[in-house]
Amino acid sequence: MPGPLEGKVALVAGATRGAGRGIAVELGAAGATVYVTGRTTREHRSEYDRPETIEDTADLVTKAGGHGIAVPTDHLDPARVRALVERIDTEQGRLDILVNDVWGGEKLFQWDTPVWDHDLDNGLRLLRLAVETHAITSHHALPLLLRRPGGLVVEMTDGTAAYNRDTYRVNFFYDLAKASVLRMAFALAHEIGPRGATAVALTPGWMRSEMMLEAFGVREDNWRDALGNEPHFAISETPRYVGRAVAALAADPEVARLNGQSLSSGGLAPVYGFTDLDGSRPDAWRYMVEVQDPGRPADTTGYR
Repeated sequence: MPGPLEGKVALVAGATRGAGRGIAVELGAAGATVYVTGRTTREHRSEYDRPETIEDTADLVTKAGGHGIAVPTDHLDPARVRALVERIDTEQGRLDILVNDVWGGEKLFQWDTPVWDHDLDNGLRLLRLAVETHAITSHHALPLLLRRPGGLVVEMTDGTAAYNRDTYRVNFFYDLAKASVLRMAFALAHEIGPRGATAVALTPGWMRSEMMLEAFGVREDNWRDALGNEPHFAISETPRYVGRAVAALAADPEVARLNGQSLSSGGLAPVYGFTDLDGSRPDAWRYMVEVQDPGRPADTTGYR
């Protein structure tokens, strides 16, 4: 049976690892052709110096049932992004789904450090990677996406609009970056909504990315071993969970009703009926507000 996204073309910008990889794989599982971009390839590593590559992501997309195409791209380089979109146009003649997931800031921010003490070069680099890349990609990709009605743009961030409005996030630069992406989705909704497309902001919860698992000294198959040191980690989710959220949005013929909204993987799961890989439905942002942030003991009852 063909998947619900059979014949659709997606671009996941920033798909080397983490949420981008999870999203690309789930779009592939739904039958889409998925262009995956990033700076780490089998021949060259970015400053992250990690083993995950865009070719590996593309292979996972194809294995899942889609067609994965890896294109090395630095999304801070407008010429490279323009060439990427021109290639998609030449090869496919369409773009149905754009996921702006470029981030690249894990090694650039300092926790709870005020702006005057934070390394300025790192802070400005973080803003360029987290915000400027999204603007460059949208500038070049949206004319192709808008060529057909029904296109979807997903701006990936950390935290819902409601949560980030009331919560200081890590430091000045991190807070500004995540708030900016939320606002980009809002602005894009006003610009592309009247032209037949939809833009939303989407956040995963506490995600068990490759880097997060490594930080806790665990693997996906034994991740619960980390709960002894951090009990709240029990609310965490795989990158595929937010991937299923994107796939569900992309397959929804009435997705325009969500134009401009801030969404989360946990909030969308009961709406669309998907689960994480283990069959659970973690709702991390509700858990953060009701359990973790108030300092209550870890208890995911009713949140998974």
